[in-house]
Amino acid sequence: MGIFDWKHWVVILIVVVLVFGTKRLKTLGSDVGEAVKGFRKAMNTEEEDKPQQPPANPPLNQPHTIDAQAQKVEEPQRKD
Repeated sequence: MGIFDWKHWVVILIVVVLVFGTKRLKTLGSDVGEAVKGFRKAMNTEEEDKPQQPPANPPLNQPHTIDAQAQKVEEPQRKD
């Protein structure tokens, strides 16, 4: 038996129904559904309205790559 056994979920569901009532839970479910639909619609229209052109000036905080080759430098040997 785990901490979230099916019996625990039944008890939690009964408590929620007793506290909020079935009518309020129905309206809450439909409100959440409408909010999700509105969010998806807003996200889709935002992507369609966005211009597909890259920005003219690159952002200043973006790192730049430097092309270089590493060369081994030989140091003179010391005589101690």
